[in-house]
Amino acid sequence: MSELSLQQEFPQDSDVYYLNHAAVSPWPQRAATAVAKFARENLHRGAADYPAWLKTEQSLRSKLAQMIGAESVANIALQKNTSEGLSAIAYGLNWQAGDAIVITDQEFPSNRIVWESLASKGVSLIEAPLGNGQDTDTPEQNIIAALDSSVRLLSVSSVQYGNGLVLDLEQLGNACREQGILFCVDAIQSIGALPFDVTACQADFVVADGHKWMLGPEGLALFYVSDRAMDLLSLNQYGWHMVEDRGNYNRKTWEIATDAKRFECGSPNMLGAYALNASLELLLEIGMHQVQSALMDNIQYLQQALLARSDLELLTDIHRPQRSGILTFRHREIAPELLFERLKQQGVVCACRGGGIRFSPHFYTPYPVLRKAVDLIPSA
Repeated sequence: MSELSLQQEFPQDSDVYYLNHAAVSPWPQRAATAVAKFARENLHRGAADYPAWLKTEQSLRSKLAQMIGAESVANIALQKNTSEGLSAIAYGLNWQAGDAIVITDQEFPSNRIVWESLASKGVSLIEAPLGNGQDTDTPEQNIIAALDSSVRLLSVSSVQYGNGLVLDLEQLGNACREQGILFCVDAIQSIGALPFDVTACQADFVVADGHKWMLGPEGLALFYVSDRAMDLLSLNQYGWHMVEDRGNYNRKTWEIATDAKRFECGSPNMLGAYALNASLELLLEIGMHQVQSALMDNIQYLQQALLARSDLELLTDIHRPQRSGILTFRHREIAPELLFERLKQQGVVCACRGGGIRFSPHFYTPYPVLRKAVDLIPSA
């Protein structure tokens, strides 16, 4: 896609320097257009063309399957957010007293609180240390070392939200398979930014909101369940949509859907589906390897600009073989909270995370925006 086409897809205001895709992304033009068209249709025709809406929803499921390399849309469900998906797992599995769950010590609260809530069932939580990049052991070795015979589930973020650390999911997936442990991946910080292969990493569950790197709206998330894990989850929500013969409203008996739609109890978020479907269309049109390449070029450019400043210190481990779209740094003289407020006043949209300032551009972010954001960092 040409530079002009990207500018047309992302016509952001000239006084906004948007480096916060690890939080909430701007939409591309085609997503905004899809929502506006859908709104006009609702205004003038209501749901007269509802069958066409279902085709868009099905298109979204297919695109989500493509984004993670899933073999079938039968393994794809739509949830409101990552937390809902993780909760479906946490309260769907049949836990026994003495079971344990392993996470890391740097997880976003969504991938910690839900597992802590199982303490009343006698389930313990183990936090494997990821280290600070200076340790002899790798983060993956630390996680695998925590997988003893009591562990029932490993749940990790593919990319850590605070410092952008990318975990080797294939290594972790292999370890889980060898020990008969279920593997859950919170992929919200990677899908849409980096290629993701659910088959290669052998994940049983993958959850990810669409409003970060997938460039979609809040309120709609991917929920992937593998064939082997599908029947391990009991249901805690019921409704007309999670049955096998959905749409047959006169039938008095029902069976749970055989596919992942069993985790969708009621009416879908059609407005969100139209927006996310359009955003994923853009990413797939460009190709995820090309998206990753352009994003890594931006991260490299940003890294060099930050390293050129003697008053700044990178917190992201830049020596890992795989990098994410997150670059976190701190100022040697200005507290992160104060620096964040000063940058925000200058139009730099970023986040205060991981003990510093988190910059997270996307593949389309122009170099001048990156350069200006660094230039706006005060010296003291």
